[in-house]
Order: sequence, then structure tokens, then C-alpha cells
Amino acid sequence: MTNREFFNAVIANEITEDVIAHATESLAKLDARNAKRASMPSKKSLENAPLIAKIATLLTSEPKLASELAKETGLSTQKVTPLVKAVEGVQSVDVKVKGKGTQKGYFLAE
Repeated sequence: MTNREFFNAVIANEITEDVIAHATESLAKLDARNAKRASMPSKKSLENAPLIAKIATLLTSEPKLASELAKETGLSTQKVTPLVKAVEGVQSVDVKVKGKGTQKGYFLAE
């Protein structure tokens, strides 16, 4: 059964064994395609993996600001902030910065 025949049968409310079999088969194909797509890492996650590893090596038990990490990695603060949150075991704390108020400091939990 083709998809056109399937859709026409559904519109006409002619649910037969063939229609049910085609729907079941189509759902199985859809599930398989979605599972394959979900298991593959995205292009961005592949690009970010070495950056996350680099940031993880810079973190210690003392809080570091995202701006400090940005200077050390050569990335922008806007790029570093989500990457540092992706590091496993990282925690944040509010740090008072003279002249700038309170900012988030990131450190590795022990």
C-alpha cells in the first residue's frame, strides 16, 4: 500500500487490515529513524567537546569568573558561560567583584 492509498483510505474512513498494517509499519520506520537521529551527536556538540575539556582543566576548587575563563581560553564570555555549565561536576557561587557587583563564579565540586 502506498502512502497516497493509505491517506485516502483514512479520509474515507475505510480502516482495513491493510491500512492498519501500513500504519504499524510506517510507525516502526519513523521510530527507527528518530532513534538513529537521537543517538548521533550534533555538529555543535562535536565542536564544543574539546572546548569543554579545555575549560574543565582550568577549573579548580576556587571560583573563577566566566570573564577570567574567557581570557584564558581566548573565547568570548558569552561562549564560555554555557560551556562551563556543561562541565561535569561544576557548581556556581555568587562572587562580589569590586566595581562590578555580583557575578557568578564557577568551580569544581570535590
